[in-house]
Amino acid sequence: MKHTLLIVPGLGDSTAGHWQDSWLQHFPNTKKVVQDNWNQPQIKDWLHNLDTTIKAIETPIVIVAHSLAVSLVAHWSQQNDTSKIVGALLVAPADVESSEHTPEEIWNFAPIPMNQLKYPSIVITSSNDPYISVERAEFLSKNWGSQFYNVGPKGHLNLASQLGLWEEGQEILQSLILSIKENQ
Repeated sequence: MKHTLLIVPGLGDSTAGHWQDSWLQHFPNTKKVVQDNWNQPQIKDWLHNLDTTIKAIETPIVIVAHSLAVSLVAHWSQQNDTSKIVGALLVAPADVESSEHTPEEIWNFAPIPMNQLKYPSIVITSSNDPYISVERAEFLSKNWGSQFYNVGPKGHLNLASQLGLWEEGQEILQSLILSIKENQ
């Protein structure tokens, strides 16, 4: 079955050099959610843009969310019909409930929904992510019913992490896609 890989960037966008941007260029059938204000995100606006993008896609969707976008996807999934979503890769979630870990401009995404997701998902974190503790990322993955991966000390898995095409992430994505195909 043909699916669309939906890239959902977080705060500041995933620009040239970020693995999400590399995946956007590398994989066929890939789309990206574009936000009006990447640096002062408002959850209502971001939810609207995510929903509009999803509604415009006709094939089943595998979401690839990074950082703040992980909370965005959790909020969207709680409020909308998720039947088009066949899976989600939730990378480096930012703990929007923690003033210790995240900047004030993203706190309006709190509280993070804790409902189990209605589609297969994988949460990936790094052991030294400045925006969330490993324990908190694992707690979120358990609540969402997601598989959990700690990829070791690689920062926020963003542009500064210099992951290029992030082959390790591609392997985890492929395991998600295989599990989706097996369960159809």
